[in-house]
Amino acid sequence: MSDVKIQVKPNGPLLVSGDISLVDIAGKAFGLGGRTTIGLCRCGHSGNKPFCDGAHNRAGFQSDTPARDLPPPVPKV
Repeated sequence: MSDVKIQVKPNGPLLVSGDISLVDIAGKAFGLGGRTTIGLCRCGHSGNKPFCDGAHNRAGFQSDTPARDLPPPVPKV
């Protein structure tokens, strides 16, 4: 599998590009029609979830998320 890149768009979706495989909870693959880039909804307003349909613009969704480091995970006991 090639590299997959996920880009957080300001006030918009997550853009996922590369050799994408998107599956539902049962493991069934979404048909992506040959796309190598998809937008995933972050605002929750899309009528085509999990895909972005531009509803974030109508909903006034705002989220500017610059990159940052996460703390190390808490060890499982």
